[in-house]
Amino acid sequence: MERSGTNQDSSMVRDHAENPRNYGMIENADGHARIKGPCGDTMEFWLKVQKDKLGRVTFITDGCGSSLACGSMTTTLAEGRLIEDVLSLGQEEILEALGGLPDEFEHCALLAVNTLHEACIHYLDSLNASGKEEAKPVSMERRQGESEESYFERLQLHSRLNQIRHKIVVLSGKGGVGKSTVAVNLAVSLIMAGKRVGLLDVDIHCPSIPTMLGLEEEAVVGSKEGLLPVEKDGLRVMSLGFLLQDRDEAVIWRGPRKMEVIKQFLKDVVWGDLDFLVIDSPPGTGDELIAVCQMIEDLDGAVVVTTPQKVAAVDVRKTVSFCRELGIPVIGVAENMSGFVCPGCGEVASILCSGGGEMVTESLRVPFLGKIPMDPGIAEASDQGRAFVDYYGDSPAVERMQIICEILLRLDKEKPGEGGEIL
Repeated sequence: MERSGTNQDSSMVRDHAENPRNYGMIENADGHARIKGPCGDTMEFWLKVQKDKLGRVTFITDGCGSSLACGSMTTTLAEGRLIEDVLSLGQEEILEALGGLPDEFEHCALLAVNTLHEACIHYLDSLNASGKEEAKPVSMERRQGESEESYFERLQLHSRLNQIRHKIVVLSGKGGVGKSTVAVNLAVSLIMAGKRVGLLDVDIHCPSIPTMLGLEEEAVVGSKEGLLPVEKDGLRVMSLGFLLQDRDEAVIWRGPRKMEVIKQFLKDVVWGDLDFLVIDSPPGTGDELIAVCQMIEDLDGAVVVTTPQKVAAVDVRKTVSFCRELGIPVIGVAENMSGFVCPGCGEVASILCSGGGEMVTESLRVPFLGKIPMDPGIAEASDQGRAFVDYYGDSPAVERMQIICEILLRLDKEKPGEGGEIL
């Protein structure tokens, strides 16, 4: 098969372009994906899996010699490796193995890696499709009028997020309702349930997650694959707080700069293979939340946090309306700070008005996730950089948080319910 357009001095590139390895298709493949690049080249991958390893990987392309070389090298590096290792294989590894490519051909390596990743995701989706509609192979085309830069950003974003099975956004109509506390403790509850979990803090102006987890002094480290999240007890965490040189300096940014940071968090962070990504959003329904919801096209749903007072419950209506307008399922509404846990006897007493969150869910016909009472241990744990659920297992607040966690765990089996039932 004669191909032109290599324009390389590297003997390795010429070898793989002229004698491509693993060229052709596999019948009855376990995973398959097809992606068309911005230059018009199409890359297609097939794979067979043996005991969680890629036993055989093949490809075809209608592109130039650089596409042939990159596809050939990608299959060579992928064969025999665990799927989780293959999903971390990056563009730089392909380029390094080939001895480099001119800038104008480097996109061929990214196209090959992204197509391989999508074939792996197709295989993993097929495993999880038991009792459901069979998973369909990925085929991503460049949209009409889409720039080359935007197309590759979308490919990178899709490849990164497809390694995450469930994406949950925790939001609130107003500040001060304990949304970040709920997000942290839900994430840790999922870890305690044996799941692989990431926690993304997209509150650009007030990133509180590092403080709540005792990670204020941690910094993000870069790698060939991208930014590595900070880890604590298995939880992978990313926040702007890790990137600020002066943590006391106010973040005074306009919309476009905030959007770029959020895009970087989703596209460039090496989240790896996760069961859940919990996203702690800023209060309200502003730019940051809109950006997250639009970039993550397959959000599993939203957990809305409110407090019992009428002024907070009214904002729930706006938040639920926002979710419905963007097509995001509402998993339910949690009424935080509902009652007070006596540190002496452990009984829950009502010190504020109660039931505002519950009443509004009935009228909106969305699930009510229950009441999370105030507990002095919550503030104590947050100040000490610890997750409340990990230290106060006998608290009524922890019991309710665990019930909400169980609802999230059911996402594997069913969609969020409708109707104002108390769960």
